[in-house]
Amino acid sequence: MVQEAQRGTRLAGKVVLVFGAGSAGPGWGNGKATAVTFARQGATVVCIDINPAAAAETVGLITAEGGAAEPASCDVTRSDTIAAVVRDVIGRHGRIDVLHNNVGYAQMGGPIELDEATWRKTLDLNLTSCFLTCKHVLPHMLERGSGAIVNVSSIAAVRFIGYPYIGYYAAKAAVNQFTVGLALQYAAKGIRVNAIMPGLMNTPLIFQQISGQYADADAMVRARDAACPTGRMGTAWDVANAALFLASDEAGYVTGVSLAVDGGLSAQVGS
Repeated sequence: MVQEAQRGTRLAGKVVLVFGAGSAGPGWGNGKATAVTFARQGATVVCIDINPAAAAETVGLITAEGGAAEPASCDVTRSDTIAAVVRDVIGRHGRIDVLHNNVGYAQMGGPIELDEATWRKTLDLNLTSCFLTCKHVLPHMLERGSGAIVNVSSIAAVRFIGYPYIGYYAAKAAVNQFTVGLALQYAAKGIRVNAIMPGLMNTPLIFQQISGQYADADAMVRARDAACPTGRMGTAWDVANAALFLASDEAGYVTGVSLAVDGGLSAQVGS
């Protein structure tokens, strides 16, 4: 489902980096929808993905609407590739106003089932990626005395949601506290840091990483819809709209928040 284009100036003149701006498959992933939403509000969006074709697809959608976007590719677990992207953006634009960390990865299994390499991969993709992007972007935000960072976490950070993916729970919980620590460290320096905790969302990624827990994909969709207080899963646009608020100057007095975007799921008693 494509959200009707809502154009505005909430991010006018801002340069935004979206790590994980491509989609894992056909349709709208959180990063893809967020990049498009940012561009519709006047930002120049650098769409970064490990898959160059996925980044190019998002850029194409933005430019087709008359927005400003550029593709880039890097591995978010490698500091050198992130540093190269940041250097290039600073060299051409002279600033980075918003950093959006959207890369995520889940693998089923507890300590017995998961091998050590998969545990480390889960932590690296979900958590270390945020550390590395912040390492290279923060100095430029500090130089300007302003900036907004939005990390995509999950309600799995704060509750069990029925899946046996212990690495994901641990990594996303760490993202929340990483966000809090950064927010308070840099609050007096004009930099805001917040997280979004999506709930049960209907995005291409669940068909790759979650559907194996059900009889088939249709059964997964039915079960996840039924588990939500709203009677349906959320969409990538729900995440994108929350990210837009947190990235914009409208959230100028909001920092250190992990915002649940879950249709009330995390507030539901006894679930």
